[in-house]
Amino acid sequence: MAQEIVQEACRFNSMTSMVHLSNPANSIGYSISAVDEEIPTVNYCMLFSGDPHQRSIAIEQLSKACEEYGFFYLVNHGVPDGVIEGALKGIADFFELTEEEERRQYKKKDPTDRIIWDQNYHADQNREYLKIVAHPQFHCPNKPVGFSEALEEYFKRFNDVKIGLARAISKVLGFEENYIEKAIKLETGFDVAAMNVYPPNFQSKGSIGVPSHTDPGFFVSLIQDVDGGLQVLSHNGKWINIYIPRNAFLIQLGDHLEILTNGKYKSHIHRVVVEKNELRRISLATLHGPDLNTFVAPAVEFVDEFHPPAYRGMTYKDFLEANGHSEIEVQSCLEQLRLGTI
Repeated sequence: MAQEIVQEACRFNSMTSMVHLSNPANSIGYSISAVDEEIPTVNYCMLFSGDPHQRSIAIEQLSKACEEYGFFYLVNHGVPDGVIEGALKGIADFFELTEEEERRQYKKKDPTDRIIWDQNYHADQNREYLKIVAHPQFHCPNKPVGFSEALEEYFKRFNDVKIGLARAISKVLGFEENYIEKAIKLETGFDVAAMNVYPPNFQSKGSIGVPSHTDPGFFVSLIQDVDGGLQVLSHNGKWINIYIPRNAFLIQLGDHLEILTNGKYKSHIHRVVVEKNELRRISLATLHGPDLNTFVAPAVEFVDEFHPPAYRGMTYKDFLEANGHSEIEVQSCLEQLRLGTI
């Protein structure tokens, strides 16, 4: 199935650019504390091309993006535009067409909740959000009509991309293509989708939508309805504005790929600013994680006398529940696992 989607995408689009820099004039605003720099672009269908030269170029793009940046735009992924747009419309409908009292039924009540809703409007955070467990079982509110179906189709389509990326990154690391799938038990991986709505600046109570943080899991995939607001911290310590090409994905490496590779790949700090947003912004960020019971520690292939283990191991469930959080909150405790300076 994944291979069929890749082949279909390749037939209709042959974009091969290495980097992408959007025009800020088409965005909803950006923070003066961040810069506009080139972000790597990875052509998904070329990763599986029958042409060895094209495949080699794409693998090199992916390798550079993972090691030097920790984030990249993913294009030619085979997920239809209509599926992406349908998911974003469904999210907008949920926040616009349901009453706040209806949404409040999903306010966190129990550590085993699989759907939670909340809103934070104060100086250091401005957003309303809905989080659902999307995999291995799919959970979603049944209102408004069509919302659940649109999201389920989106996650079904992206699952092939998730597996494909795991295989491609495994190859980049020099392993068999199913290395990551087996190491973190991706087939039963715990995926949480966070749907966020950020207010325009005239309604916000501060400049920050979400404060700086890293995310648990293998990687995070993100789509949004309008550009601007999201910023990532580069290796050289600069905040970079993110402008995602239309119907592309932003991929950010997560905490558990950093742990597995013993720091070879980094989970990058990012944040959301709202101080110059003239429009409301909606995003869908999905944290693709290991199986809850999988013990993740630095793999032996990344440990030697010159590179001792830099993190202590822990099951994904224990990681998510550290500091009193519940699984669906997907909060990071990466800093608490560090054993020394990398």
